[in-house]
Amino acid sequence: MHVTSRTRLEEEIHELCNQGEVALAVEQTLRGYGDELRGVMSSILPDERGHDAYSLFSERLLKGLSDFRWESSLRTWLYRMARNACLKLVNAASARELPVSRSAFPEHSARARTETNPWQRTDVKERFRALRAQLEPQDQKLLALRVDQNLPWQQVAWELSTPEELRTSDELTRRATALRQQFLRVKARLRTLALREGLLGDEDEDD
Repeated sequence: MHVTSRTRLEEEIHELCNQGEVALAVEQTLRGYGDELRGVMSSILPDERGHDAYSLFSERLLKGLSDFRWESSLRTWLYRMARNACLKLVNAASARELPVSRSAFPEHSARARTETNPWQRTDVKERFRALRAQLEPQDQKLLALRVDQNLPWQQVAWELSTPEELRTSDELTRRATALRQQFLRVKARLRTLALREGLLGDEDEDD
């Protein structure tokens, strides 16, 4: 859809919402964006899960459109909802994935945890947070998604991509693979910083 046509469509949907005609606004939204979103979701989930994800998306749209604040474009919000619907089903298949090991980001060694006082451990945590703040914003977000939130790699790929970047399951897999490699580089960078600050002992260096 051309940008001008999309802008006009979203203005019409916004006006329907302002008039309280939410059902009509949903109908107009699905008429304008339904085929596009269904195609993207079916590319990511080519089996029956794609249909299930679209049904889930439609239900959430009906419930949530009246609360949309129009602080972003409607299309961006719709893609976010579609992504979340897909991820709900993708995560079911990824649930067996082992959680990421946090040993690559030790706050201190196991021995230190047993020998230091709680306030000392808190201080080390704060120092590690300061080290992470030295990383590039994209690397910080990668750590937050993969380490802090323990998200599976496909979901990390979704979160760090724009709607236009991911069209098929193969593209999602390639993006996840690239992020794994980036993750290894970030781990190495953080370890180097931690060693320089004395937050890791010699016994941790070859872990």
